Amino acid sequence: MTPPLRRTPPLAAKKQPAQQRATETYERILEVTAQTLADVGIERLSTNLVCERAGLTPPALYRYFPNKYALLSELGQRLMQHQNVVVAHWITLAALDGPLDGLERALEGLIVETYEVTKNTPGGVWIMRALRAVPALQEVRLASHGAVAQEQARLLAQALPQTPLTELTLVSRTVVELIYATVEMIFDEPLDVKAVARMVAGMLASHMVHLRRTAAG
Repeated sequence: MTPPLRRTPPLAAKKQPAQQRATETYERILEVTAQTLADVGIERLSTNLVCERAGLTPPALYRYFPNKYALLSELGQRLMQHQNVVVAHWITLAALDGPLDGLERALEGLIVETYEVTKNTPGGVWIMRALRAVPALQEVRLASHGAVAQEQARLLAQALPQTPLTELTLVSRTVVELIYATVEMIFDEPLDVKAVARMVAGMLASHMVHLRRTAAG
């Protein structure tokens, strides 16, 4: 017998605040959610606990967010927006089209700064873990990674115009996933951030040599 399909909880905020006081409440809810997530973890996080810590009634929270997954979704989108700004800063056409050691430095800088941005975001590491661990939040992570990969594939196509776009898209998507997996690993284990970033950057940049040789025929 086929098991019943699990319903995905709604992730969108119910409404956006229009007035200053409502905006302050909205941001307070998210701030307390991030701190509570860092304190108790994903499983123990609940809207009731957030309300208790924020000094709000449940109806005040439910006016904006239908459940804890919607809270995590909003926090996840904000974190990934911050992380994506870092990608755009480091991985440019100049880096992709320039010497290999320059690309290695850019990739190393990207990994280190992505780690720093995540660490400095309240609840950042737990938000990142929630995006991977909670099935309902998978699309938030995949959509963000997909958008970054598409932009990087577009830049790669300018640097390697003879290479099929499908191959460059696959390369970009894989690199994005490997970089975020590297950042997660650094949070999970007591590793030297710069040493790991340098090693992974060298591994990723080495594939550019292969792409350039193939393009040159």
